[in-house]
Amino acid sequence: MREPLFVKQNTAKWKSFEDGAKGTPDELADRFIQITDDLAYAKTFYPKSKTTAYLNGLAATLHQSIYKNKKVKSSRFKLFWLYELPLLFKTYQKQLLYAFLFFVLFCLVGILSAKYDTDFLQIILGPAYVNMTNENIAKGDPFGVYKSQDAFLMFFAIGSNNIFVSFVTFVAGVFGSIGTVYYLFRNGVMLGSFEYFFFSKGLGWQSILVIWIHGTLEISSIIIAGGAGLVLGNSLLFPGTYNRFTSFKRGAKDGMKIVIGLVPIFIVAAFFESFITRHTEMPLWLSLLILSSSLTFIIWYVIIYPNRLFNNKTLNATTEN
Repeated sequence: MREPLFVKQNTAKWKSFEDGAKGTPDELADRFIQITDDLAYAKTFYPKSKTTAYLNGLAATLHQSIYKNKKVKSSRFKLFWLYELPLLFKTYQKQLLYAFLFFVLFCLVGILSAKYDTDFLQIILGPAYVNMTNENIAKGDPFGVYKSQDAFLMFFAIGSNNIFVSFVTFVAGVFGSIGTVYYLFRNGVMLGSFEYFFFSKGLGWQSILVIWIHGTLEISSIIIAGGAGLVLGNSLLFPGTYNRFTSFKRGAKDGMKIVIGLVPIFIVAAFFESFITRHTEMPLWLSLLILSSSLTFIIWYVIIYPNRLFNNKTLNATTEN
């Protein structure tokens, strides 16, 4: 749809939304859904236009109205998870893709380095971990490290550490995205060398069935946090029609929302690692069920569902035309 027609069809609606403080909680929630749909459409087809800048401001006004109205807290929570966060995934799908590609590349670097440098594993994983794992393998319990600590202590320690790492990965994007790429490099190389270690011991398939019970959600979330860091960095490098400070504020706000949205996923991953992964002898079907469910959720919520939201908006706009 051409931009003038898009504006003509929606001008009356947008004008009625400009006084964002008026209306019932349900009306405010419905307005916010509509305006974020329009904003996502405009960002895709008219990214540098005044229409997109106008809708961004209008969405911010409605956003503030919802926050100030305590009666719509539950609606606001629902809006964030059902619409706002998925649409951010759609808006910044390129940054998420780049973060994924960077991470895969760095994993390959870790695999090749561990294969051709006998000291690399000691450097990356630490001699204590490598020696302990070798001892566990000799005992016939290669993943005994997951049983060595109290489950509740592991849960809090792992959950808080992963959330901290995700925020650091995001904030590091302020250095023109280089900081974020560095943390993706660290985590990618570590994962690659870690998996090579077990595959070299003939435990590759078993490591997938055990470690990726929690790793599917954990690693996916770190990659998404990397995408949020690239959003922050790109807002400084490529401000577009905004001045650099305005672009930075926008990138910081959207990136922070993405990282905050990862917190529940990290909590679930920490629960799996602390309470589930330690049961290394669980039935094969149960391990595969957890793995496939986690992977399906990530693919659906980060890729499929956001695209459906956007496509529904595009279809509605085309039908109206």
